[in-house]
Amino acid sequence: MRLYLSSFRLGDHPERLVALLPPSGRVAVICDSIDFEEPGERKEKVAAEIAWLTELGLRPEELDLRESADFSTYDGVWVRGGNVFVLREAMARSGADRILPDLIRSEQLVYAGYSAGPCVLAPSLRGLELCDDVDAVDGEVIWDGLGVLDHAIVPHLNSPGHPEMEFLEKVAELYDRTGVAYLPMRDGQALVVDGNHRELV
Repeated sequence: MRLYLSSFRLGDHPERLVALLPPSGRVAVICDSIDFEEPGERKEKVAAEIAWLTELGLRPEELDLRESADFSTYDGVWVRGGNVFVLREAMARSGADRILPDLIRSEQLVYAGYSAGPCVLAPSLRGLELCDDVDAVDGEVIWDGLGVLDHAIVPHLNSPGHPEMEFLEKVAELYDRTGVAYLPMRDGQALVVDGNHRELV
């Protein structure tokens, strides 16, 4: 697998993302975790993601899962943070949840993103309702993650100034009490996986 899983936005080492992709790699930007937001605000946030990735020399464009789940022309995906349950439902509705795990495991696609983007790869999303509102989901709440990782990810820990830090501290406390394996991450950090090499940077 080739993964760049950041706690918040690009993290402190975006060059590690670039290194996983071919030069001027085509990247599908998935922002369905904010589908519940007002369209104008959502559009601005999508534009910001595309601008950051373009500055890295990549060729990003939005792939809206409400319209398509065709990853065939992309070298990688960048999955924006937001509500993990809204993202998970969008992946199920589009069929992306059946396509992405195989593409990731076979290294046909680099999977990258932050916050909800990495969190959705866990075996289960239970516990994250302490942070993300399940009522924002337009449809069935899905509690199973994609299962690409064998552990959960808890972002934004030890990140003063992040509005969700206290909620995610409660998630980490719950996982500690119930024996759920998880990777704690502070903003700036990213988990980089390249084949058998795994590193938190």
